[in-house]
Amino acid sequence: MQAKVGDHIVVESETVGTPTRQGEVLEVIQGEIGVRYRVRWEDGHETTFTPSAGSVRVIAKTRSKATSKTRSKAGSKR
Repeated sequence: MQAKVGDHIVVESETVGTPTRQGEVLEVIQGEIGVRYRVRWEDGHETTFTPSAGSVRVIAKTRSKATSKTRSKAGSKR
């Protein structure tokens, strides 16, 4: 699954004892070979990140409650 701007990613470490990293995708950079992401990590720093196979879990951005309520009212029949 490819991440989109606004999604959060969780990167599992390949080294025992090293904690996972979490961050928000700020930009998706499509290249000839693959995809890279500009990510703002939990500690506030930003990097360009190239994921390796199986190293990243993507948590999709959820819609806001206001958007959900507006859509449900528009779709309801009264």
